[in-house]
Amino acid sequence: MKPHLFTTLVPHISGNPKLREPQVLGYEAISLYFQQPGASREVGIVLPVGCGKSGLIAISPFAVHSIRTLVIAPGLNIAGQLFADLDPTHAKFFYKKCAILANPPFPEPAEIRGASTNQTDLDAADVVITNIQQLQGAANKWLVALPPDYFDLILVDEGHHNVAESWEVLRQRFPNARIVNFSATPARADGQLMAGEIIYSYPIFKAIAAGFVKKLKGVVLNPATLKYVRHEDGNEIEVSLEEVKRLGEDDADFRRSIVSSKETLTTIVDCSIRELLGLRQENGDNRHKIIASALNYAHCIQIVAAYQARGLRAAYIHSKEDGPTNKKVLDQLERHELDVIVQVRKLGEGFDHPYLSVAAVCSIFSNLSPFVQFVGRIMRAIAQNEPENPLNRGVVVFHAGANIARRWSDFQNYSKADQEYFDQLLPLEEINFKETTEIEVQPAPPEKYVNPVQIRNQTAVAVQEIPLLDDEDAQRAIELLKRKGYTPDQVKEAMLEAVPTTKQKVRQAAKVSLDAQIRNEVGRILHERNINPKGMSLDKQKPPRENFVYLKSVIDTKVNTLVGRKPKERGEFTQEQLDSAQGQLDAIVAGVVAEVFNGKA
Repeated sequence: MKPHLFTTLVPHISGNPKLREPQVLGYEAISLYFQQPGASREVGIVLPVGCGKSGLIAISPFAVHSIRTLVIAPGLNIAGQLFADLDPTHAKFFYKKCAILANPPFPEPAEIRGASTNQTDLDAADVVITNIQQLQGAANKWLVALPPDYFDLILVDEGHHNVAESWEVLRQRFPNARIVNFSATPARADGQLMAGEIIYSYPIFKAIAAGFVKKLKGVVLNPATLKYVRHEDGNEIEVSLEEVKRLGEDDADFRRSIVSSKETLTTIVDCSIRELLGLRQENGDNRHKIIASALNYAHCIQIVAAYQARGLRAAYIHSKEDGPTNKKVLDQLERHELDVIVQVRKLGEGFDHPYLSVAAVCSIFSNLSPFVQFVGRIMRAIAQNEPENPLNRGVVVFHAGANIARRWSDFQNYSKADQEYFDQLLPLEEINFKETTEIEVQPAPPEKYVNPVQIRNQTAVAVQEIPLLDDEDAQRAIELLKRKGYTPDQVKEAMLEAVPTTKQKVRQAAKVSLDAQIRNEVGRILHERNINPKGMSLDKQKPPRENFVYLKSVIDTKVNTLVGRKPKERGEFTQEQLDSAQGQLDAIVAGVVAEVFNGKA
């Protein structure tokens, strides 16, 4: 009979200097909880990003002397990372790297991935690793083949996903298995809490103090006043900062205008660039980068163009792009060939690039959980266990009207320390800056969305930094400036000058943006009509071109005709021609749709 190694081996946990405090305390919490009579079968562990969650998952089977453990990840990439931690042949093998077990035998891992796994692999294993997609559906071959007592422990990575109905089938299939859910945030994007009582949570302030994650500050763009127009009545309204915040909480159209208006976006972009350059200068390290959140595909294009126009190397990843395209961008990021990466909730759990240090919030977060996931992308420490190292600094930039600061309903299961931490990162108090200049705002609604709110201008877009911990040196510097009679305007002018750009860079960015927008429109048109982009049903010439190629060429021709250019002269477009094409693109697309599809838009 095969020995059960999680019950017979003695792991080195307590007093192990290679383990982090949350890993040891989390292990002890699991062990003690399941020793209690009448303990619930399902519990939760909450660890911030960068605190060793995967390592705690690796040692958890020892805590309950498991016979056979099932480890479930939300996706393929995280499943691969967890398998590497438990694979004795891999360089990342956690038991050896952290001196959990000195010598063989080691617990036997197996992986469910595609058709390459069979029942004997699982029978020989102490721990089975897979992603949830491999086990979905009541008729799933593994759920049908495996007896109800096959696993006595189920460990769920990113457990805030597991309240969906698809997980209930898994719970019922192995009714006696204890379940431990692990997450950096206990709530899903839709606000539902992670299943199970949370038996251990490691406060973020401790993670920062230990140097496990970066020390963060928030930078809030606060207009003293803001003018906007509602299309329904055409009345222009000027509101105060307090009203801006209220509208951001209550009015979805207002929030969307805030993050998509051209000049408002410019303030976020410029501020994030200043913060990035400040980090790079402070550390002498140009590998620090910006991650920006976007509303949608078209908004990605808009944000990338804004950064490129200011001389930064920017790119986006999106689910609309194919795998190789996104992989190319991520490879550029890893090689430090980008300054900015833009995404729509694409870089989620398991993504690890410590040099993402500035988070530019250019999208809307309806509750706290996805926002914490986004901020988590800049929280990973660069210099491990060095809390005062200037490399370990992160910045979150957002607009007061985007309704980021008041989404706390998901956060009830966090410790009080964490609530205080996020209150400091995103304060709720009104901050009144009145002596600054006016900024014109030109709305740029993404895609085909027509926003009933049009923002005209905002006065006094001021930047306020909210440090995570009190900075006495900064406070003394502010007091010195006050005593010497400097006004907020003078300080703002000295510190917050606009990020420079060149006309050439603006034009080049506009050219790239125009082509990306045309591609986006072609994809949208074909998708809405269920037409295969690779098919050849639209082109009536012989030989026909693929539908995507044909439709894009028709739009390109119309654009060229509009500005008086020949084919393949896009690189020669002037800024005025690009602006004209951009301004008329909607009308051109509508005309092409009517022409190609006989008016069936």
